[in-house]
Amino acid sequence: MMPEDTPAWDDAFGAALIGKRVLVGITRQTATGLLQEQVFGTVETADAHGIELVLGGTRFGERFGLPPDPRAFQAAAPGSYRLRSTGETLTDPDVTAMWTIE
Repeated sequence: MMPEDTPAWDDAFGAALIGKRVLVGITRQTATGLLQEQVFGTVETADAHGIELVLGGTRFGERFGLPPDPRAFQAAAPGSYRLRSTGETLTDPDVTAMWTIE
């Protein structure tokens, strides 16, 4: 369930995400500290039910779901992005998405 302050889904936004390469950063706040994860992939579906990526790199082919909240997505600056957890480098993603889970 999405929080009440989550904006309504925008179909045009979802359509524009299809096929984009996304770098996702997730920070989980736990009782023992912060856990961070990074993944990247290509948006396969994006609608009011969620956003689904097909991952690349060491997790090639896995599916990864994200909530349908456009506020988490930003245009990515050109360049190389190194994933701390795997050492992989992603060059010129289209979009970044950052999430914090409490």
